[in-house]
Amino acid sequence: MSGGAARGTVLIAGALGLVGRAALAQYEAEGWEVVALARRRPEFATTARFLSVDLTDAEACRAALSPLRGIRRIVYGALYEKPDLGKGWLEADQIATNAAMLRNLMDAVEPGNPELRHVSLLQGTKAYGVHLGQMPIPGRESAPRHIHPNFYWAQEDFIRERQARAGWSFTIFRPQALIGFALGSAMNLLSAIGAYAAISRELGVPLVWPGAGARYTEATDVRILARAMLWAAGTEAAANRTFNVTNGDVFLWQDLFPLVARRFGMEMGAPHPMSLAVLMADKGPVWQRIAERHGLAPWTLDQLIGGSWQFADFAFARPGQAASILSTIAIRQAGFGDCIDSAEMLDWWLAELQRRRILPD
Repeated sequence: MSGGAARGTVLIAGALGLVGRAALAQYEAEGWEVVALARRRPEFATTARFLSVDLTDAEACRAALSPLRGIRRIVYGALYEKPDLGKGWLEADQIATNAAMLRNLMDAVEPGNPELRHVSLLQGTKAYGVHLGQMPIPGRESAPRHIHPNFYWAQEDFIRERQARAGWSFTIFRPQALIGFALGSAMNLLSAIGAYAAISRELGVPLVWPGAGARYTEATDVRILARAMLWAAGTEAAANRTFNVTNGDVFLWQDLFPLVARRFGMEMGAPHPMSLAVLMADKGPVWQRIAERHGLAPWTLDQLIGGSWQFADFAFARPGQAASILSTIAIRQAGFGDCIDSAEMLDWWLAELQRRRILPD
């Protein structure tokens, strides 16, 4: 059975994040009814039914979600991050909060939806310790759990225990450096790269590669991840398994910056390591000037970027690491082989945000 063969209702948690927004678009395109959970209203046209629910509040979840009926699939893309992104990844209360959010949702939804058949859950390369130092190359799903604390393990243990006595299956996905659009995301490299280039151009300076080191890595187009989730939910070979999912190629981020410069009609400057979180801290007025002159969406720089300057610093400057590369053999052998050239992907997404008037031409 193909992923879109059995139409029904899908519940998407974190529906305005990078993962959830892409899943929403994919499921809508396939003709599914979508119930979308998000703290704010969508800023785009959609047929989805949006609910505002605080997933950290068990009682609020029961009140809002227990009346739902007909849910056949759940895409869980909700995520709690702290203002200090890297530090929060290792803190016990961050782990506990993310575990409680998933538990509260499942406790509210599962009892009234016996036709539930699949849950998609997200992890990432922190499963391989990429945020602590050089990870094994390649990262394989069969590797033993890394010893460091991580909310992934708390969520996975819960979902495995719950699935063992249920009539549904799950699939866990581990993408790397998601590329797509979401307003105010904590980990949105696309918006960070685009805004950095536009601000540099406005200030009359060339585009400078701000990272350090030469770390071969990968990215995951959110459209590929969304298609993988749709595929897995209707594929027996994906039941109760964990899959790495990436674009299928490897690159150096600094090699993609000339592409960014061309997209914005800029010259490349000499590379110079610097923190974008520090560099962009006072650039709100510059962005406001850009937005007004180019007729962009009326968002402040903080609203657009969220915590993504920190994530860009993490992605671009890890001189002690040679590579972060995942094996995608497992998902390909199971039957999903979608891929895209990462340079083409980045150029397409930058052009798309220009078309949507999120970034200037």
